[in-house]
Amino acid sequence: MNYFSSDFKLGILGGGQLGKMLLADTRKFDIQTYVLDPSAEAPSRMGCNKFFQGDLMDFDTVYEFGKKVDVLTFEIELVNLEALEKLESEGLKVYPSPKTLRKIQNKGRQKDFYTANSLPTSPFKRFNALGALKAAVENTTVSFPFVWKSAEFGYDGNGVKVARSITDLANLPDVECIAEDMVPFKNELAVIVVRNPKGDIKTYPVVEMEFHPEANQVEYVICPARIDEKVAAKARAIALQVSEAFGHVGLLAVEMFQTEDDTILINEVAPRPHNSGHYSIEASYTSQFENHLRAILDLPLGNTDSKVAGIMVNLVGEEGHSGQVVYQNIEKILAIDGVTPHIYGKRETRPFRKMGHVTIVNENIAEARKTAEEVKKLIRVISNS
Repeated sequence: MNYFSSDFKLGILGGGQLGKMLLADTRKFDIQTYVLDPSAEAPSRMGCNKFFQGDLMDFDTVYEFGKKVDVLTFEIELVNLEALEKLESEGLKVYPSPKTLRKIQNKGRQKDFYTANSLPTSPFKRFNALGALKAAVENTTVSFPFVWKSAEFGYDGNGVKVARSITDLANLPDVECIAEDMVPFKNELAVIVVRNPKGDIKTYPVVEMEFHPEANQVEYVICPARIDEKVAAKARAIALQVSEAFGHVGLLAVEMFQTEDDTILINEVAPRPHNSGHYSIEASYTSQFENHLRAILDLPLGNTDSKVAGIMVNLVGEEGHSGQVVYQNIEKILAIDGVTPHIYGKRETRPFRKMGHVTIVNENIAEARKTAEEVKKLIRVISNS
């Protein structure tokens, strides 16, 4: 099939920042794109050929959108699976497959999948509601501390909480959830795997993630991870095992813990472009977004190696600021060599909302980390009121 400068139509479910960055590469290749998102102000609305506003969880909306395109992908997991399954059964290429998404969309099913496939993950228990978890705490089948996770609808630190006492469970939603054992770890790592329908497969280098202590969001992504080469090789090997087990097509971001004794445990996965791969736009020979396109269109996969060391700094709304966004001091970071800001196109800021990111590249990872600290101190995402 001729994808380039043709009548071919790629459909993308979700029009957030991931879709916006993916569209930069569809523009580069002159691939026609349709995007569906519930918000009229979605960041992707200006980068696609046609934008449709609609509910991603509504069967008819997703099904009718899928009928308009030749290949369908997504930038968010919270989409109507039944619609995707029907479209796939009727011959539409949906990547990653709804079969893969069904195993991932629910964190309880995801954890069960690791156990069933002998993939290393932290011990956990599943509960159909918060009341069942509280009962398990009372009869001591679950002990503090543990990590509470909503089975569905979690994102950007939402739907995750460390529970150290019964009071930490007081205001949690009454939903299906899991309780994971607290894992003593020294690093949080991630590996992005790209795979096409033919089964060609590559991994990006291991990245190290530093988290905001309050928001449970990634503050810095550091590539390459500052870890022993043997540990990095182990992490990439496990990521490949996870990819092969899911049989996904496109990108799979595998988040992991490196424990104190250098065991690698799988935390969770995302079957799409991921925050941990944003550095690749400037630092890699082929960005994660271009490789996602190559994979879902069954084209040769691009080189996943890094040209230089890269660090990504998330730009999130400051506490105490809501309203029309202002990127204070952006001109100052633009004056620093090797610094590239990416603004996501969200006009309204609020505390801890992801509003953009900044990539810092340098041949020396230590120098890149120093610059990242400088950038973090300089730029502020605030409101104009």
